[in-house]
Formats: sequence, C-alpha cells, structure tokens
Amino acid sequence: MFEKSVFDRELKALDAMAPEGYNIGLHIRFTSPLMTFQTYDPEWLAHYTEHGYVLRDPMVAWGFSTTGATRWSNESIPDPFGILQEAAGFGLRFGVTISWGPITSRTIASVARADREFTDAEIDQIEAIVRRLHDMTEPPQELTKAQIEALKCIADGDRQAAAASKLGISESALKARLASARERLMARTTAEAIQRAKDYRLL
Repeated sequence: MFEKSVFDRELKALDAMAPEGYNIGLHIRFTSPLMTFQTYDPEWLAHYTEHGYVLRDPMVAWGFSTTGATRWSNESIPDPFGILQEAAGFGLRFGVTISWGPITSRTIASVARADREFTDAEIDQIEAIVRRLHDMTEPPQELTKAQIEALKCIADGDRQAAAASKLGISESALKARLASARERLMARTTAEAIQRAKDYRLL
C-alpha cells in the first residue's frame, strides 16, 4: 500500500543528500515516467528542457543500458554533446546517477553537488533510497471491480450524481470508490487516475 507520508520522508532524505538538487523519474515506461520529481536549479531545468537534452543526456542513456550506480565523472561514459560540462556551469559539478528496475519499468535518479565527489557510502545510501522509492510506487496489477466501474463512468463523461445513480449507489459511496482508486493508482486527481488506469491497461 502506498503511504504518502513514508514516500515524502524518503524524498526528503534524498533532498538532504543532494545539495545542488536531484531529478528522479520513477517507473519509466515507453519513455514516460509514472512520477517525476526535480529540485535542480530552475534555470538549468529550463535550459535542459529547451535544448531537448534528455534525448542526448549521457546519464539517461547509461540508466537505460544498465542498473546500478555511477558517478558523472566515470570516463567510460561518453558525453559527445558536453552536457555534463554545461551542467557544471549551473553548479551541478559532481553527480551520481542511480538506475534500478526492469527495462520495462525503469527508475533513473540523479543527484548533484558543487563541492566534491560523492563518497561510496553516500552513493550506497542514495541507491537504497531510490530502490525504496521505486518499490513503493510499483504500479498496481489490478483494480477492484467497484473501482473500475466508478472510473469508467467518470471516463465516459458522467457527473458524479449520474454515475452514482447508474451504479445504484449513493454519491458518497461513489466518491469513496474514486478516492480508493486514486490512492491505488497514486494519482492526485480522478482524471489522472483514469489516465493511469488506461496506461496500465486496467480500464
């Protein structure tokens, strides 16, 4: 069961390990992550996005090709576009990337600092946090019949009162079903829950 308070605590721990910020894409499927969290300098994020660097980022490429942990200074990882050098100009001088999970649902996280390399012990701690975040956001394999019915009604355009009437339940019971579906799918809104249910082929 997904516990937001535990999840938030893990993100806070990751934040404490990354003085210059972090970026984590959880359960990347078909190039799109289930969840993304970023605390890098907004100027770097804007520059990175504007130039489409995700398609040429050496650490993203490394993350899709293997699992484990590596420093950005790993000389065996080619950076033909000089993206890491550019990142250093924004204060992201030293970093570590963690990759975990099957290729069909990969989690890739990077953390950065400006003053020194991360120690082996710090990398072990960061990797443990990333693995826990990955595990606690594992997409569900199924929804209950009641959750599916409630989501389908809303997806079909029914308002809550009409959906409740169609299902022969009270409006409060419908809201409870939708709330449980959102929690199961780790979605903030019903629309997001519907989209995720479709993405996971549960709807």
